[in-house]
Amino acid sequence: MRIAIVSAYPPSKGTLNEYAFHLVEQFKEKEEVTEIIILSDKLPEGMKYKSDHPKITIEETWEFNNLWNIRKITKALKRQKPDVVLFNIQFLSFGDKKIPATIGLLTPLMSRLSGVPSVSLLHNIMETVDLSSAGITKNPLLKWIYTAFGTIITRFILASNLMTVTISKYVEILEKKYKAKNVALVPHGSFETPPKPNHNQVNGHFNVMSFGKFGTYKKVEPIIEAVNLIRTKFDKDIQITIAGTDSPNVKGYLDGVADKYKETPGLHFTGYVEEEDVPKVFDESTVVVFPYTSTTGSSGVLHQAGSYGRAAILPNIGDLKSLIEEEGYAGAFFDPDDIDSLALAIEKTLSDEDYRNHLGTQNYLAASSLPMSDIADWYLIHFNSVIKKK
Repeated sequence: MRIAIVSAYPPSKGTLNEYAFHLVEQFKEKEEVTEIIILSDKLPEGMKYKSDHPKITIEETWEFNNLWNIRKITKALKRQKPDVVLFNIQFLSFGDKKIPATIGLLTPLMSRLSGVPSVSLLHNIMETVDLSSAGITKNPLLKWIYTAFGTIITRFILASNLMTVTISKYVEILEKKYKAKNVALVPHGSFETPPKPNHNQVNGHFNVMSFGKFGTYKKVEPIIEAVNLIRTKFDKDIQITIAGTDSPNVKGYLDGVADKYKETPGLHFTGYVEEEDVPKVFDESTVVVFPYTSTTGSSGVLHQAGSYGRAAILPNIGDLKSLIEEEGYAGAFFDPDDIDSLALAIEKTLSDEDYRNHLGTQNYLAASSLPMSDIADWYLIHFNSVIKKK
């Protein structure tokens, strides 16, 4: 089987790049997969894609916010002639401007029409996004427009041979609202599962860590304020690590936070975390905090926290709530609009080692139950199905 994958891919920093990387790592180990053609976004000048694996071909094909991505990708698929193509996407994969983002999301339909069976992995759906708390818009008219627009785009993506989603609630919504018959649940899966979680406290201090792209519905000020509230109650040092970058829509956000809290002791900003450095960031954390006011899909960071046996401190809302219920994750919960609630959750988790280790172990077991190797097998089953129906 020759598989094409349309996605951002490391060292690109585009959305969902890590998911594509770990899925490809598993596909290349499958005997039935003979070639993986990654149709990736173009890198900045001076950067290059590298792969020395004989099964992997990487082709820089499209650009963020480029109006002609649909033509570029379709042309590449016609030239490469894969047996099936997987689109690893969310609504802003091809751009954060309305027209190029929309045109890019028509590509799965064009792929199918051109004779290449298309499978679209859609990581979020508009129906579960709170547009206000996600930082998109609070204007009632714009909310209506965005929702209507999202409905139209979803119908186009459903024109793929198959759409896969990572949460069962998404399947229910798509089948009920859109009368879809070509939707399948494939869980997110865990990128890595180290053989045994390490619960040791690093260097004799606590490290409260958060990982992601911040500034819209993920803001780090509540973490800093909450830790400052509880610092006087501990005889050990509490460090704060903010791992990641600004959300594309709020550039400069973390620089502003760093300046505002420059007098706060033990506050560290890592910047973008390269793939090979991810294990170190999690290994050095005591707990992982999810400062979300909204959710926009299954959380890759929660799966990573589980892989490294880390306790999670999170709001019991939206897609996180669904993920916890379906896949068996655990966490200390807080009210996303209440810093005191967050402080109490952090305090309880740091002060009670048995409780912290219990949460970490449960998350590790949840992550271990759905390794990415199994997820790759699920996709191969679906690929074979759509190829046979061609």
